[in-house]
Amino acid sequence: MNVKKSILLRVRIAFLAMLAVAMLSVARMAYLQIVQGKRWEKRFAERDIRFRKIPAMRGNIYASDGSLLATSLPYYRVAIDPTLPNDEDFKKNIDSLSKLLANFFQDQSASYYKKLITDARNAKKQFVYLNNKRIDYLAKQQIAQFPLFRIQSKNRKRTTVIFEPEFQRFRPFGMLASRTLGYSTEDSSKIVGVGLEYSFHKYLAGKSGQALFQRIAGGNWIPYQAGSYIEPENGYDLYTTLDVNIQDVAQDALLEALVENDADFGCVIVMEVATGEIKAMANLGKNEDGSYSENYNYAIGDKGSTDPGSVFKLASMMALLEDKAVKITDYVDTEDGVKDFYGVKLTDVKKGGFGTITVQRMFEVSSSIGIAKLVNDRFRHEPMRFIQYLEKFGLNTPLDFQMAGEAKPYIKTPQDPTWSATSLPWMAIGYEMRISPLQMLAFYNAVANNGKMVQPIIVKSIREADEIIQEFKTITLKEKICSDSTLILLKTLLEGVVERGTARSVRNSLYKIAGKTSTSQKFRNGKYVKAYHTSFAGFFPAEKPKYSCIVVIDNPRGDKQYGGDVAAPVFRKVADKLFYQDALLQRSLGLGGMPNNNFVAVHKSGYRNALHEAYTNLGINVKTDSTNDWVKSVFSPDASVFLQSSEQRKGYMPDLKGYTLRDALFLLENRGIRVQTEGAGKVYYQSVKAGRGISRGDKVLLKLR
Repeated sequence: MNVKKSILLRVRIAFLAMLAVAMLSVARMAYLQIVQGKRWEKRFAERDIRFRKIPAMRGNIYASDGSLLATSLPYYRVAIDPTLPNDEDFKKNIDSLSKLLANFFQDQSASYYKKLITDARNAKKQFVYLNNKRIDYLAKQQIAQFPLFRIQSKNRKRTTVIFEPEFQRFRPFGMLASRTLGYSTEDSSKIVGVGLEYSFHKYLAGKSGQALFQRIAGGNWIPYQAGSYIEPENGYDLYTTLDVNIQDVAQDALLEALVENDADFGCVIVMEVATGEIKAMANLGKNEDGSYSENYNYAIGDKGSTDPGSVFKLASMMALLEDKAVKITDYVDTEDGVKDFYGVKLTDVKKGGFGTITVQRMFEVSSSIGIAKLVNDRFRHEPMRFIQYLEKFGLNTPLDFQMAGEAKPYIKTPQDPTWSATSLPWMAIGYEMRISPLQMLAFYNAVANNGKMVQPIIVKSIREADEIIQEFKTITLKEKICSDSTLILLKTLLEGVVERGTARSVRNSLYKIAGKTSTSQKFRNGKYVKAYHTSFAGFFPAEKPKYSCIVVIDNPRGDKQYGGDVAAPVFRKVADKLFYQDALLQRSLGLGGMPNNNFVAVHKSGYRNALHEAYTNLGINVKTDSTNDWVKSVFSPDASVFLQSSEQRKGYMPDLKGYTLRDALFLLENRGIRVQTEGAGKVYYQSVKAGRGISRGDKVLLKLR
């Protein structure tokens, strides 16, 4: 045999050997997959046992009076392992189980559930979802008693029914303060969110537990062994300074002003003067469909941080008075309403100008020419001295607020490349800078607080049940921002704005308000345009300040364009609410704690005991001849309230106008009525008229404001 034939023979033998090996491998793979596939799949599943996270229940968020603002409620998705029951139990109970499931979920027939479970059992599936709906804890307890569901596996590792838990965040007051409360979620192993939920996530989230789970055919996981369970540690609770009633009034008044003026956005912040505690923080922005919602925190964020406008004139006056540059009795020439500053014209709001007036009157009517002239004349050769005063007043330093997202204040300096000759006079009237509403309010609050600047605070404590984990107390940022003599003069100026100046519309005879209006032009595409940012900042009662407040309404498009007409009325509504509900505050002013006719609404409806307690706490005499649980309150000329019976007949729609959401839900849901709500506050509209017949399962839309 020659060499060539020998090589060919060896190649053929090698090829045949390789082919035989390949065929044997394919045959073996087919045998393992087709013949023994289920066996190995089962053995793999039995071996694939691992620890998985058990989510912790997130902590609650409370208002200052203990009202629940946010909580987590457990919900469950229901699944079944139909292979656990023996044939006898299965045949005996499958029909009754199917009927119960159909009646409970009310979305499929009993025959559908019977086929679903039977088919899964025949296919030896150990896990199948019964429904996509999530059920609450009470429903879980009910379903757990259904036939077949109580049957356990021989080793008691699991029961026939499987409840997959998850927690959903619930806010009893709906959209009230929703942006302030915020949200927190995990995105690509990173926590993202806004508001208190995000800022205090590490406290609220708690620690996940763990348990052994077994992966079964289909990739589903089921609990493996009860003894392996490690309890999760629930999150801590957050106790805020927010007052639900004040928040409700602030948000309602803000919404009304935004709608009336077709504005882009707005915010209201109410703060307690001595402590810096935030009692309300309302933020509303316009959506694409023209509605308003809490879509951004304009009170602290970059979008709300803008040229403050005329409310900043208080800081300019403080600098002038501290520098001994003027007296409020001095005179200033506001000229003819137009003043040229280095080639750029500044115009006062009054055509023809205010002429020569006192410094006090200049501030009351908000003459921009007057204040710009005074600041420019005094500091043009030493502009940094003016900037240093602003630094002393705490206007250039972040507040280190408890919530994430606080915008940093920006005060221009001569070192800034955009500094020009007009920068100083323009800064004097609140332009060429960026300050958030919260920062501006902290400054006004310091004036009300005898010069002491305190850090705004919105969270008082973090607790686990009744145990305080961490407590937050009032922090003083600056012990004194200016002299006492300057403070006295500034308070006089601010009171004058309301009594005789641009905010005359909010003055009243019972208590005094001190504050400043602002109407600043918006800067777009390198120039100022005819669109305005309006605001009002101040405190009350002016004699003994207890609360400070700032209101911002951005870009009003209606007939009203000025802060005194747009923002100040919102301030007045909030101030009235606070004043009339605070009997101690009224007595401190010698008013005896008695409400006036403007406070007690003609009709307030609700639960009799709750209304009686509320009016009693306000020092209002309450009369009633009703023993019914549900009443209407009617104001009487003798400054008392009469509680009338509000009849609630079964089978008929009650009159819910004036009810709080909590009372309305209690009445309707106890009757099996499904309720949809819009807005916050009290009911002013119901889709089913009072007195009409209504049955269990019917739907009702309630609108609140």
